[in-house]
Amino acid sequence: MTLGQRVFVWLQHLLPKTLLTRLAGAFARRRIPLLTPWVMRRFIRFYGVDMAEAAQPDPAAYPTFNAFFTRALRAGARPLAPTPALLSPCDGAVSEAGSLDGHRLLQAKGVTYTAAELLGDASLAETFRGGTFATLYLAPRDYHRVHMPADGMLDSMAYLPGGLYSVNPATAAARPGLFARNERVVTTFLGAGDRFAMVLVGAMIVGGIRTPWAGRVTPRSTEGWRLAADTRLFCPRGSEMGAFELGSTVILLFPPGRARLDATLTPGRKVRMGEAIGEVHAPDEPVR
Repeated sequence: MTLGQRVFVWLQHLLPKTLLTRLAGAFARRRIPLLTPWVMRRFIRFYGVDMAEAAQPDPAAYPTFNAFFTRALRAGARPLAPTPALLSPCDGAVSEAGSLDGHRLLQAKGVTYTAAELLGDASLAETFRGGTFATLYLAPRDYHRVHMPADGMLDSMAYLPGGLYSVNPATAAARPGLFARNERVVTTFLGAGDRFAMVLVGAMIVGGIRTPWAGRVTPRSTEGWRLAADTRLFCPRGSEMGAFELGSTVILLFPPGRARLDATLTPGRKVRMGEAIGEVHAPDEPVR
């Protein structure tokens, strides 16, 4: 870790992270004449955002920074790999991926945390003991809508309040239990031969997390809540299931024997929504 990265991690202990995040969210949801278009143009240049992929490539057409940041892609920009491929749910980079060591997931080299801590539910975590996980980090330049990696029926959703530390690789390597400490939305789906989970992790300056069925979920309150889906909502593979208002992290969890990840899914690998990152298997189809 460089000196600059160490200083950044240390400063996060002192910064008013919640206040900064709320202010960033308030700005991103409003159009301020001259300032909002200027910020969008500078953001595009600084991060090298490819607007040719957007359904609306003209930055001036977006009324707010959030509208720009959560922009839709043009048709055909992200073709879906054919079944039985497990799809990448987002654009981003692999933080870690592999098998759970019992209940434990690898956060970064030498740093682990438990599924129970991440999900906030020890009983649910038992489903994934010895299973498979993938952690994908979305950088500011990435497309920030999140899609279904496989067919699934919405089973439950929970909001778990927490901190708002950055989730970049330097902080992940330095702060144990980062993803289980930050604000997050936990969703579970019935599909892929069993139940699987998708966790959307909040972070500093992330103005909100939203889903198509619940709207804007964070920031909601200082109290956590959990609900079971009253009406089973079927979400086909590749369909949108959420969006980040500024970047963060998606964590996938599968029970043992239900998913096989590609051997190339190693830390640092870039992924794009819709590409194959492995395969899913029904209960009568052993993982090869």
